[in-house]
Amino acid sequence: MVSDVAEEGEVRGGATATGAGLSRRRRRRWIRGGACGTAVLLGATATVGGVLYAKLDGNITADEAAAAELARYDKERPTSLVKDAQNILVIGSDSRSGDGNRKYGKDTGTERSDTTILLHLSAGRDSATAVSIPRDLMVDVPSCLKADGTRTEPMFAMFNYAFEMGGSACTIRTVEGLTGVRVDHHMVVDFSGFKEMVDAVDGVEICLAAPIRDKAAKLRLPAGRVTLDGEQALGYVRARKSLGNGSDTDRMDRQQRFLAALVNKVRSNDVLLNPVKLYPVLDAATSSLTTDPDLASLRGLYQLVRGVRNIPTERVQFLTVPRESYVYNANRDQLVEPEAERLFEQLRTDRPIVVSGAAGDTAGKNSSASGTESLNSPSGDTPSPTPTFRGNTAAEDTCG
Repeated sequence: MVSDVAEEGEVRGGATATGAGLSRRRRRRWIRGGACGTAVLLGATATVGGVLYAKLDGNITADEAAAAELARYDKERPTSLVKDAQNILVIGSDSRSGDGNRKYGKDTGTERSDTTILLHLSAGRDSATAVSIPRDLMVDVPSCLKADGTRTEPMFAMFNYAFEMGGSACTIRTVEGLTGVRVDHHMVVDFSGFKEMVDAVDGVEICLAAPIRDKAAKLRLPAGRVTLDGEQALGYVRARKSLGNGSDTDRMDRQQRFLAALVNKVRSNDVLLNPVKLYPVLDAATSSLTTDPDLASLRGLYQLVRGVRNIPTERVQFLTVPRESYVYNANRDQLVEPEAERLFEQLRTDRPIVVSGAAGDTAGKNSSASGTESLNSPSGDTPSPTPTFRGNTAAEDTCG
């Protein structure tokens, strides 16, 4: 009996040992299999990530022609006065060429700068100031290279003539001559790209004081808070004669308020922390861009965005260069001096600028507010007063 029990125990012990060995071997196989599966998954993810990165990176068009033209005139261009401060010229093109743009008018083979904004980023990246330059502003346009290889004569003309005749390089040189500010980078975006960007963030909310019934802009919107899709947003920011007082001043005010709302939407956690939403935003943004070669990559854009992502919305400011009706033609603009030069000096030297919706309010007139000084006045070692210009910030709620 004892021997029988011992034998049975040996059998059971052997079976147990054998089972444990099998179990260990199975676990090792599962671990190896899991590791392989994980490696395959990571490899697939890396491949997909690489493909997506390559696609986004390849979306951006490098403006090599502009770079060559600017290099030709480099000795004549302003120098940067403050290390690490940057100035980016953002140009909205009204080109009718390309997918989705022809319905906005006949493709004449020429482009004009429908919107031009000089974006100044402070050296410490604690503020961003976007300055709109009116397309009807009368300025000195230098001799520029045309698309057909010929050169224009220098002339005094409307600002958007520069882009129409000589593209982004001519526009940059015109802005630099006007402001004395060195343009470090530039971006050109067209109608289609603007719409796709708005749609990629699921629309942008704005506030309307009154309903809009505008056939020309194809807009029919109620008063109050309303979320605009891409097509509606394009009509809203481009409309000029049938919305507001019909002036370019009113249109640029709308553009600035819309851009402030767009900044808020893109910076919201719902977009930036959601890969499903972030990729379409990046795809739309990069697909619509033509930039200088240094920015024409995801790495270049990332380095730019990384420096500004933590700027508080109350320090993201929008304003228009101080200007008034041109003395010889009420349908054109001229700078208001010395206020315009004060603004340009603040940008050149990376000194503070303050915006206020109430400063020099000129609603209903084709003019912009002039700069007004702060309460402290300069004396001895007292710092120069910080000028205030009519404008708004990304933190403001236009509904009150």
